[in-house]
Formats: sequence, structure tokens, C-alpha cells
Amino acid sequence: MLEVNEPAGTGMSIAEAARRTGVSVHTLRYYERAGLVVTTVDRTAGNRRRYRQLDLDWIKVCTRLRATGMPIRTIRRYAELVSAGRGNEKDRLELLESHRAEVLAKLAELQDNLELIDHKIDVYRGRLQAGTADLLWAPADHSDSAR
Repeated sequence: MLEVNEPAGTGMSIAEAARRTGVSVHTLRYYERAGLVVTTVDRTAGNRRRYRQLDLDWIKVCTRLRATGMPIRTIRRYAELVSAGRGNEKDRLELLESHRAEVLAKLAELQDNLELIDHKIDVYRGRLQAGTADLLWAPADHSDSAR
């Protein structure tokens, strides 16, 4: 894990970290247990977590990667590479480029699906404006092409 030199006792509670990152306290604990956090989260004398801004910034990266569909195991691998420090930048780049290609493929698929939805909306609007909406296909009627 990366070590960060900040004065002891600084940082914020897990509740504040959750509020600032937009994830739940449960998710923060899970990310830490799953090995997704690249630094060791500080603890108070009472063993309560104290998050630094660096931790929050990294957690935001993790949540953005998850939002794009990156599997936890891949985020963990990325976190391991970052935690290991210099010398593995090519591996990090390959991981990110591979995920980018997957995201672009998903975006293209979504765009195709959106085009179908737009077509269906146009059909319904046209039929409603023309007063012929009652002629739209229904499960019992397979003759209309406006499915």
C-alpha cells in the first residue's frame, strides 16, 4: 500500500467520507476489505477510520470505474498496480485501454438501442398525430408493421 505522510489525527470520519464521495459507509468498508483502496486508511486511537482527501479521490476513481462496468477484480488489479508504485505504468495503461474499448463497445450498443427507441417514438407520434394509433400492432394482430 502507498504510505502518505499526514499528521496523525487528521482526516475525516467514515460518515463524512461517505457523504463526500456519494457512496454508503457499507461501500467504503467493502472497498477497503476488497483491496480497492490504494492507501492504508488511518485509524484513531479508538480504531475509527480517518479518511484523507487522497483516499476520497481514489474512492471516486473506483466508483467511476464501477459505473462504467469495470469488474471489482479488475479495479483490484488496477489498485494493486497503483499501490506497487512506479515501474508498472505500461500494465496500468493496458488495463485502462482494454476497459476503454469495452466501454466504447457498450456505448455503440446503447446508441443502436437508442436509435430503435427513437424510431418507435417517431412511429407512435406520427400515428397519434394522424389519428391512426388504433391501427398499431397489438399481440393479437400480427399484420401491422409498426411493431
